Amino acid sequence: MSSQLLPTTTTPLSTTTIPPPLSPPHTSQRTHIPTHVYTHPSAILLELCTSMKELHQFIPPIIKHGLYNEHLFQTKLVSLFSKFGSLIEASRVFEPIEHKIDALYHTMLKGYAQNSSLDNAFSFFSRMNYDGVRPVIYNFTYLLKACGDNSDLRKGKEVHGQLIVNGFESNLFAMAGVVNLYAKCRLVNEAYKMFDRMPERDLVCWNTIIAGYSQNGLAKRALELVIRMQNEGHRPDQVTIVTVLPACADIGSLKTGKSIHGYIVRSGFESLVNVLTALVDVYSKCGCVGASRMIFESMQYRTVVSWNSMMAGYTQNGDSKEALALFEQMLNEGVEPTNVTIMEVLHACADLGDIAKGQFIHKLVHQLNLLYDVSVMNSLISMYCKCKRVDIAAQIFANLQGKTLVSWNAMILGYAQNGHVTDALNHFCKMHQKNIKPDSFTMVSVIPALAELSVLRQAKWIQGLVIRSCLDKNVFVMTALVDMYAKCGAVSTARKLFDMMDVRHVTTWNAMIDGYGTHGLGRAAVELFSEMRKGAIKPNDITFLCIISACSHSGLVEEGQNCFTLMEERYGIKPSMDHYGTMVDLLGRAGKLNEAWDFIQNMPIEPAINVFGAMLGACKIHKNVDFGEKAANKLFELDPDEGGYHVLLANIYAKASMWDKVAKVRVDMERKGLQKTPGCSLVDLRNEVHTFYSGSTRHPQSEKIYSYLETLIDDIKVAGYVPDSNSIHDVDEDVHEQLLNSHSEKLAIAFGLLNTNPGTTIHIRKNLRVCGDCHNATKYISLVTGREIVVRDMHRFHHFKSGSCSCGDYW
Repeated sequence: MSSQLLPTTTTPLSTTTIPPPLSPPHTSQRTHIPTHVYTHPSAILLELCTSMKELHQFIPPIIKHGLYNEHLFQTKLVSLFSKFGSLIEASRVFEPIEHKIDALYHTMLKGYAQNSSLDNAFSFFSRMNYDGVRPVIYNFTYLLKACGDNSDLRKGKEVHGQLIVNGFESNLFAMAGVVNLYAKCRLVNEAYKMFDRMPERDLVCWNTIIAGYSQNGLAKRALELVIRMQNEGHRPDQVTIVTVLPACADIGSLKTGKSIHGYIVRSGFESLVNVLTALVDVYSKCGCVGASRMIFESMQYRTVVSWNSMMAGYTQNGDSKEALALFEQMLNEGVEPTNVTIMEVLHACADLGDIAKGQFIHKLVHQLNLLYDVSVMNSLISMYCKCKRVDIAAQIFANLQGKTLVSWNAMILGYAQNGHVTDALNHFCKMHQKNIKPDSFTMVSVIPALAELSVLRQAKWIQGLVIRSCLDKNVFVMTALVDMYAKCGAVSTARKLFDMMDVRHVTTWNAMIDGYGTHGLGRAAVELFSEMRKGAIKPNDITFLCIISACSHSGLVEEGQNCFTLMEERYGIKPSMDHYGTMVDLLGRAGKLNEAWDFIQNMPIEPAINVFGAMLGACKIHKNVDFGEKAANKLFELDPDEGGYHVLLANIYAKASMWDKVAKVRVDMERKGLQKTPGCSLVDLRNEVHTFYSGSTRHPQSEKIYSYLETLIDDIKVAGYVPDSNSIHDVDEDVHEQLLNSHSEKLAIAFGLLNTNPGTTIHIRKNLRVCGDCHNATKYISLVTGREIVVRDMHRFHHFKSGSCSCGDYW
């Protein structure tokens, strides 16, 4: 049976090339060490030393036996202090030595390269040259590794130059270090050039270039190099395996992963913990979390990395509960979590919205002394935000030292997702003031916040910033811009951006279809959906939610029903509760209340609040008391926690002049502690957002607004406006009219007309559905003033112009 890692055309050699021995460092006669020193018990103790505590215990007997001045012990002490991360104590040994041997310098340089800043390491290297110490190959490889780990290309190139000057450009070990440097600095093509120029290549060199491609996201190229390596006679070792398995995971190639798994078994690597951990990761990322768990359970020994990989597998595959259960098992088995563990379990808590477990992990962060780990604190911020405790997240963010771009992104996104739009924008501006350059994630977080404000001026500003930040080719940023412009009322601008995009994601199509739908342009949405179906990108469940909703807003019942059928029959997408609710809305808005009710009765799953809510809303539109009561009774059995549905039922009764039942609904609301959400309208003027509530007189211009509104109502009455007299009872007609005229959108429109030049479009945002009387009045206001008025309510846009609305009175 062949032992190949991947399929090749030739059989690989069974031997592994071993790098040639390196020349010993240049030393003088003073480096001679008596033979008895090597065999002294203290020398053996140093070889067995495993901690700083043990090292301090071994030093007194070394001094007692007069061995402290022996070069062997001096070099070993410097090496051990460096290994345990104490350069200060290593220097205390090194500096007083009068006649330093070259090996001491080499050991000290290694300590600086591994435990100090690059500047300190380079300073010590310069001192070596000044002291006449001839560099050896290891000096350069230590420095190259340090430069690569710090992504310092400039210093790395300096080391590369010194390496050539000192005649090591043909040394395999040195050139592997150069290849690693360029790969770590994300110049994988330069790394390959160095690799390709090597007259001969050993397994270390192959593993280095394969790792370079794998770690830089070029998984397919990494896999191709493994095949080429085998064709050139090198058999993959465990390092190759651990390097190439993440490449399989990145591209989700289960077939290749299984092939490598077979090679692992044939080559006897199945007992190696790092190999098995890599297998756990690859199966998880290919969606086979069950296979991952089998491998995990088969491991005789597990490192914390193994546990982390298995937990990550569960969270990535949507099973956060099992990830947390595994974490508890890990703690019970006495395995100490790392920062990576904590970040994974915080991710699981965030996905579940489990604030209690999240707070337990927060306490664990204190116990593990990870409060200064910025990555962990960023994960805490994200967890609290997703658990709707943005206040705690803000405290952590405010106290966080060394904030990174990820920290700012997490906080901005957290504010945006929790409806704190102004705070999100304020933090974005603070970030901008601190000269922190935004990335695509920042933009995708802040643009939806601007979309919620629906201010076109700010939309244009953020688009300019996107262009200046060179992010206008990023598909996700551009998708966010498309969505933003649609939500700011500029659906034509959204379409222009959509058409300009060279690459589109499924979310891009969804955003544009939804944009057309909310603007009442159902036909355009259907046409775009048809165009999407002809391309390579397949619609997903959100696509169908958007297109059915678009059909609902435009009365395209047949088209919406066809899309609902198409979803499962053609694309195999099972309808969710949101899809069922949208279908009820589609039928109900069109007045097909019997069909809507039959649809609910025939649902294969138990209807939820949103389904009966859509039915109740349709009954309100069409003034149907019978179905309204049926829908309300089912709805109230599910105990909704907001008063809006009770208000809908009360409005249905009010339209039918059933005032006793209106009173009963209001009593029920009081008994349950439910309140009607107050109407609120916002208008943006000269960099300031003005807020109006129904009947409010707190605005500085209130007296002027009400006076102007009184005149305006008289003007539109002349044009044909008749106030809705059916919504309020038991008050005099003049009081009734006064109540209607104090609705928030009328106040906002009057303010906008008073404070803008003739011809300027007025943009209003409303937190509730526009009421019938305001909708009718706004049509007449647009007629008598010659203004275009755009109102965005909680569901859609209304463009009022010349006495008509874009919704065609179908909303």
